[in-house]
Amino acid sequence: MRRAAGDSRFWRSVERLLSKPGSRMAEVNVGKIARLTRQGDRVVVPGKVLGKGEINHRVTVAALFFSSAALDKLRSAGCTVMRLDEFVRVEQKGSGVKLIV
Repeated sequence: MRRAAGDSRFWRSVERLLSKPGSRMAEVNVGKIARLTRQGDRVVVPGKVLGKGEINHRVTVAALFFSSAALDKLRSAGCTVMRLDEFVRVEQKGSGVKLIV
């Protein structure tokens, strides 16, 4: 992650989570994202989004990886999906962004 864009406390905490070993990487299902968000929320998953569950509202989700099932479900619900590095450029401060692990 680029230090210039990630100088906020939010991005430092995401960076700390990403520095853990790969075997401890967060894996979050679409259903969990649906339960913890509302229409229009912006979400960061410092790991992989998996396809279990359903979502029926639009959110923006940024993660390191997405399973193909998760991508299909999120896109069919009208969600915006982004790679984490793309999202850092858009949300430099991270204010109002939900962190889901």
